[in-house]
Amino acid sequence: MKPEDLDEIDGLKPGDMSRLNLNWWQKFKLKYFPMSFLSGYAKEMGVEGGITDKLDKVFRSAETVDIVPTSVGRGFIVTINRKASFWFYQDGDHFKYDGYEIGEYDKADVTIFDKLKN
Repeated sequence: MKPEDLDEIDGLKPGDMSRLNLNWWQKFKLKYFPMSFLSGYAKEMGVEGGITDKLDKVFRSAETVDIVPTSVGRGFIVTINRKASFWFYQDGDHFKYDGYEIGEYDKADVTIFDKLKN
């Protein structure tokens, strides 16, 4: 295998790899060991150790994940399995985590993003 063979990875369009600016070893890991690549890349990017693995485990084990806008202000709620909700609010040009609640939640509208303007 030659390094240029790694320029095409399933799911990526031609040219996408050049925009990622990865060396040949990173491309190899991304193609053949994607979880290992993501873990190492997260460390390089300064992401707290293990947090991505923990979040991945939470979302993969979830039966349902719903996103609902808050009724007051600009924010949203992520509900997992209709039992735990995680609240976020807008702070300028980004969102901040505001806390969580435990309870029973109704089924959310899965077409919420259909209503967004292009």
